Amino acid sequence: MSALEADVATANRVLLRKLAVVAVLMFGFGFALVPFYEKICQVTGIRNLLQPDEVSVANTQVDRTRIVTIEFDANAQRLAWTFKPLEAHREVHPGEVTQVVYEIRNTLDRPVTGQAIPSYGPQRAAQYLKKLECFCFQSQTLAPGEVRRLPVVFVLDPALPADVGTVTLSYTFFEVAGREGNPG
Repeated sequence: MSALEADVATANRVLLRKLAVVAVLMFGFGFALVPFYEKICQVTGIRNLLQPDEVSVANTQVDRTRIVTIEFDANAQRLAWTFKPLEAHREVHPGEVTQVVYEIRNTLDRPVTGQAIPSYGPQRAAQYLKKLECFCFQSQTLAPGEVRRLPVVFVLDPALPADVGTVTLSYTFFEVAGREGNPG
């Protein structure tokens, strides 16, 4: 073996040792990140995914000192559907995420497409009732005789004026013309 080949072999062995040390350090760093991450989450107050749900922080935006009654109403304007909320009212704390369910039934022997339009009472409550999920966001097509339960998920903003103790959430379904199965 020539001197050049011996130098290349020595350089390769040195490089291999360096790469092995780097790989071991990277592997060790990966294990060290777990307790490091947990400590950062503990210090900053971020919920750690490894903690059970009982330890998680409660929603501090809920106003537990106040209860507002939400009344639910439903109308099917000139539409051959039965449409109703499954509960007439619910008491909620402002800031609390709430889900209610409405039921619709197509009583015709043809498919019908309808669109729900919400209204609020008192009118000023509309800006404080924030819907996260609602069947009113898109039109609904029901087959003949089909029954569907549709959720509404909302939050009542804690900034709702204190003199408002009852809010009415009403939906009116209208038939959408020009859709498949509907008369033009």
